[in-house]
Amino acid sequence: MASEIPLLTPHKMGPFELSHRIVLAPMTRQRSFNTVPQPHAILYYSQRTTPGGLLIAEATGVSDTASFPVTPGIWTKEQVEAWKPIVNAVHEKGGIFFCQIWHAGRASISMFLPNGQAPISSTDKQLRPEHLDNGIVVEYSPPRRLETDEIPKIVNEFRLAARNAIEAGFDGVEIHGANGYLIEQFLKDEVNDRTDQYGGSLENRCRFALEIVEAVSKEIGPERVGIRLSPFANYQESGDSNPEELGVYLVNALNKFGIAYCHMIEPRMIKVGERAETPHSLLPMRKAFNNTFIVAGGYDREEGNKAVSSDYTDLVAYGRIFLANPDLPKRFELDAPLNKYNRSTFYISDPVVGYTDYPFLSSD
Repeated sequence: MASEIPLLTPHKMGPFELSHRIVLAPMTRQRSFNTVPQPHAILYYSQRTTPGGLLIAEATGVSDTASFPVTPGIWTKEQVEAWKPIVNAVHEKGGIFFCQIWHAGRASISMFLPNGQAPISSTDKQLRPEHLDNGIVVEYSPPRRLETDEIPKIVNEFRLAARNAIEAGFDGVEIHGANGYLIEQFLKDEVNDRTDQYGGSLENRCRFALEIVEAVSKEIGPERVGIRLSPFANYQESGDSNPEELGVYLVNALNKFGIAYCHMIEPRMIKVGERAETPHSLLPMRKAFNNTFIVAGGYDREEGNKAVSSDYTDLVAYGRIFLANPDLPKRFELDAPLNKYNRSTFYISDPVVGYTDYPFLSSD
């Protein structure tokens, strides 16, 4: 019986009635063209949709300074129109679809930005080159520290992106406050070296994130807003000296807005894709947050069921194994074997290979 499997029990997330607790994690797939999502994304997302299942779209740029040509955006009319059939396909199969709105900040390259300008950040500290799995070395450009009076403009870009997401038909948005991108560049004391009201104290470093949450919540309603955070991680040289204090402070502050969910990356995922032993836990944040709590970070079926049954979380987000198993909830129900993912095809531009060609369970 599916009801005996904790991950396959229903959950009410604000106004949304979820039929199970398996969430499609937001995953950059680099299949967009000139920041416009492409028709092949219709099949990709609809393959992974189940009635009453929650999907979180890949990181989606909020402005022309936010992202890369191969990642989608949601700041132009053309982008909004391109998202509509993708969202419709998910809704036709009964899914609930949130758009992850994102700004890369200093994790960017001037050649992709308007007039070759410097990436913007909380700081002018440059990221070291990144060595990718495929042997490519990414050389990040030196960033420009945002002036205090420029910050409201960036907050407004997130607000407008949220409005556009609702216009495109999404059920809500997830604010990307994790993985070393712009919001986390303000949150973490390893990166943020500001001396204005957005730097220094914990309260000041969290100000930018909370201003975005407030603006987006006022624009589309807090019941349609989630946030993703990674207080314990050190993605893109963005560690913090007291991650538990940061995480607990943030969730308590988020409670004031009544947002739908808080989505946190496990402390064991210090680096992308690598699990590490750690004494830290998300439990203090889980206990402090009033609404739906989502965890992510290398979960399998057994760990996910245990996390739900022990009330460590409400929902579990799955990334790489959902990418490789479009029918993941069905496989978890049957305890069926999983397709293995192919890391070398995660970020290629092919509209089919490594994207929509992973097999479903046979229906014999």
